[in-house]
Amino acid sequence: MDAFPHKYQVAARATGEGEVTLTTEGVEPLASAAPVQFDGPGNRWSPEDLVVAAVADCFVLTFRAIAQHSGLAWTSLECSATGTLDRVDRTTCFTAFAVTATLEVPEGTDTEKAHKLLEKSEEYCLVTNSLKAEVTLNAKVTVS
Repeated sequence: MDAFPHKYQVAARATGEGEVTLTTEGVEPLASAAPVQFDGPGNRWSPEDLVVAAVADCFVLTFRAIAQHSGLAWTSLECSATGTLDRVDRTTCFTAFAVTATLEVPEGTDTEKAHKLLEKSEEYCLVTNSLKAEVTLNAKVTVS
């Protein structure tokens, strides 16, 4: 891993109407637009979707690293996240994120340890640690 601090640069390009093109070095461009709730077309990733996607993605990647470090064998992890956008003191912001994670582990796995690693992943997720909204985790471990 590189030494801290890490820097990430993304560019956004748009005209007066239509989608926004997001770019970063080495990655395919991503089309973005306002969500339906803000009169957008509803057929593109929105900034709101991307924030919530970052929460789910970071949770999974954090779990992957923690599980590997802890020697936990696992089969699959499904994670969904819901972000609540609201008005607080006349400011629109995310006020909460709910993360639902279902982890499948092989027969004979210590499911209590697996559940604790899911909780640890929520605690160490750098995206949720960077947000001021409350985060709750609903974790489930199943044996395959």
